[in-house]
Amino acid sequence: MKKSDKRILTTHVGSLIRPDPLLECMRPTHAGKPVDEATHARVLRESVSEIVRAQAAAGVDVVSDGECGKAISWSQYALERLSGFERRPFQPGMNRFARGADRARFAAFYDELDKRDGFASMTDSVCVGPISYTGQPQLQRDIDNFRAALKEFPREEAFLPVAAPSSVIPDRINEYYPSEDACLEAIAEAMRAEYRMIVDAGFLVQLDDARAAVTYDRMVPPASHKDYLNWLAKQVEVINHALEGIAEEKVRYHVCWGSWPGPHTSDVPLKDIVHLVLKVKAGAYLIEGANPRHEHEWRVWENVKLPAGKVLAPGVISHATNVVEHPELVAQRLVRLARLVGRENVMASTDCGFAQGPFLRRVHPTIMWAKLESLAEGARLATSELWGQGARSATRSRA
Repeated sequence: MKKSDKRILTTHVGSLIRPDPLLECMRPTHAGKPVDEATHARVLRESVSEIVRAQAAAGVDVVSDGECGKAISWSQYALERLSGFERRPFQPGMNRFARGADRARFAAFYDELDKRDGFASMTDSVCVGPISYTGQPQLQRDIDNFRAALKEFPREEAFLPVAAPSSVIPDRINEYYPSEDACLEAIAEAMRAEYRMIVDAGFLVQLDDARAAVTYDRMVPPASHKDYLNWLAKQVEVINHALEGIAEEKVRYHVCWGSWPGPHTSDVPLKDIVHLVLKVKAGAYLIEGANPRHEHEWRVWENVKLPAGKVLAPGVISHATNVVEHPELVAQRLVRLARLVGRENVMASTDCGFAQGPFLRRVHPTIMWAKLESLAEGARLATSELWGQGARSATRSRA
């Protein structure tokens, strides 16, 4: 895994807004209509090439394929790669997504947001049989497309984002396994095949785990804070089990408080969970930190030691606002963290993905690329400050 040993490197969380030609190819599938497979394969290949080219042009060092190959969403895509699940229409009054303290307090707002984002038409995902990984053909296609694009547009490093076990098919219904823990463990065993296949192909694997922090909002109350921490500790154990045999320096772990543009008044504080996050056997931790609900949490690192050899990739760009951050603000965010954990241990990133699914984006595409350009420029400004005159005395490594 690359480190910022000479300059602040840049990356992002992985999901990018898909190019228009790819979206047009995917519309028939989402409408339940047949699709021309040959045309789709060609357009997908071209779209991945365009996504990698655009990342290079924006100045992103550690790139992804934009999740172009995922036809559903960053977490629900696993429905197409795991056996044992079926999809059913939501039962009336049983929308499993519509719960939590934040939603209860701001019900009118969330009603509008759900209608805009199309959640009212979503389906339940039900486990009805043994879970195993069947997505090797789709994943190999994604690997081949990504590898071809990187030959044309080489970058410092490359990663493929996937869902962590607790975030795979969230809000699923278990009708097969004797318990939720047994179902989760089966998912982890199956997803290990995906994680290993990505690393064996020469890429970093990034585990996206929005559910780790979001679950607090849904559990407490009525459950206690301790109940939630016990739940999260279990998820960390399952993640590490799924990662057995994979070198830590090949793994990135992303934690956020959900990607939606809501109030987030009942989010669990980072200081309450950071000790568990750092137990995940990963080489880099990508943690949301640019939005106004969590930006103040950079100070957590005044009291928490980043483990030796690990990378902190804080969100210094928000994915959820069309306001483009000024490069000087990006630099300020990076410098203050570099002075706490060491400049070589910091990599500039975004809070979350810019598109949670093919047809669910958070900003306009032109603004997304402007934000990534600002990310790169801010990293250059931070590099100048951290590696310039007096930088050695101004920075300190706690690794």
